[in-house]
Amino acid sequence: MKKILLIEDNPNMRENTSEILELSNYNVVTAENGKIGVKLAQEEKPDLIICDVMMPELDGYGVLHILSKNPATASIPFIFLTAKAEKSDLRKGMNLGADDYLTKPFDDTELLDAVQIRLSKSDILKAEYAKNFEGLKDFIRDAGGMKELENMALEKNKRIYRKKDTIYSESDTPRGLFYIISGKVKTYKSNEDAKDYITGMHAAGEFLGYAALLEEEKYTESAMAWED
Repeated sequence: MKKILLIEDNPNMRENTSEILELSNYNVVTAENGKIGVKLAQEEKPDLIICDVMMPELDGYGVLHILSKNPATASIPFIFLTAKAEKSDLRKGMNLGADDYLTKPFDDTELLDAVQIRLSKSDILKAEYAKNFEGLKDFIRDAGGMKELENMALEKNKRIYRKKDTIYSESDTPRGLFYIISGKVKTYKSNEDAKDYITGMHAAGEFLGYAALLEEEKYTESAMAWED
């Protein structure tokens, strides 16, 4: 049974949302404010967190900021609940790493659909796939229904990248899934000082760029050929 942490300061909203989730066979842990929510997230290690934005003591942005700095909680899918739908608020949450937003009032179907989608994507990201084209087929099969992958052809388009060629850049929109046939690829991020720091080195037999496809987001890092 999947465990969901619900952080909501309004008692009625907390109770109603918890009841909907429990009736759908989720194990629900609740917190009435952000500080308690952070503590429970670290103790309970939920599969997903649903968190109100506006709360006393510690708001939802603060909760997400703290949890994203902790390796044990940084990868937990995070859905914001908000009474506002301003673009600036949405952008702020997404920049912090939120996976989705639900605008109050929402109905049962909206809530359960959002939860199911995020949990399914999280399961796929955690899964192990063979480092070959059979693994690629398995990945696409399991990700069925994700719009970015629905029409992805299994024909293999081979591209040659020379050393220091850019494969994709941070903030680019994903256009496909990369599989390394030979050589090595460096992934990296640029900080506010315009300095790069390496996030990974990838060799033949590995996939690149699948997380952004599944999350329906832009790339959060860049990739460069490290060896021909």
